[in-house]
This record gives sequence, structure tokens and C-alpha cells, in this order.
Amino acid sequence: MVTFTAKIETESSVMQFVMCILHSVTNGHILHLKTPSYAEHKALETFYTEAGDLIDAFVEAYQGKYTVLTNYLPIFELAINPIEYLTYLQDEVADLRMQPDFPQDSELQNEVDNISNLINSTLYKLRFLS
Repeated sequence: MVTFTAKIETESSVMQFVMCILHSVTNGHILHLKTPSYAEHKALETFYTEAGDLIDAFVEAYQGKYTVLTNYLPIFELAINPIEYLTYLQDEVADLRMQPDFPQDSELQNEVDNISNLINSTLYKLRFLS
């Protein structure tokens, strides 16, 4: 049973999305360090190194178009299982990007697409190459 949740008390689905992906960088790094599998180790390394740049690109584009995000909350949940966690991320990103208050601008959705592609690619590597 997955217990992760990005549904934290924040101002918007945008902040929920940002916090979810920012925390995924830390979780991905921790999972990378803990795994005995070389294939998992490398897949998670790619994830956490790329996810940080991708969420940075989204936030900077969002802030350039709309407003500066300031309500960063210190809530963090440690992930245990890489596949369950990445599956949670896949579902959470799909849900949050469709919320009524999430921007539908194509350039911002493209940044979300890049994050989704990274999650999907990492899941492929974890499921079929480990």
C-alpha cells in the first residue's frame, strides 16, 4: 500500500506539484543509495539528477508567467519501494496537472510532460532492466 501524499496544505495544485517533485529528488537519491541492485542504482541516479533540473525549469517558467511561489512547507515522507514510489509519482503528476487551478499553458504543460517522461522512463528501467 502506497502511503505517499502530495495533498499537503498549500495554496494550490501548483505548489502541491512542486513540493511532490522536489521531495522526489531527495527520495530518489535515498533510494539510489540504499539499493543493492546496480540497475536500480543507475536508474534512480538518472531520476534524481534530472528531476531537480526539470522541476527548476517548471518553477522558473511558472514564476516568469504568473507569480513567485513562496509557501514551501517542510513536510516530507520517506519512500521505501522504488517502483511503488515512482508509480505514485506517475499518478500524482497525472492528477495534479488536470486540477482546475493548474495552468494549462502549453509551455508549462510541456515542462510537466518532461517530468512525466522521466518518471515513465525510470519506471521502465526499474520494472524491466533490474
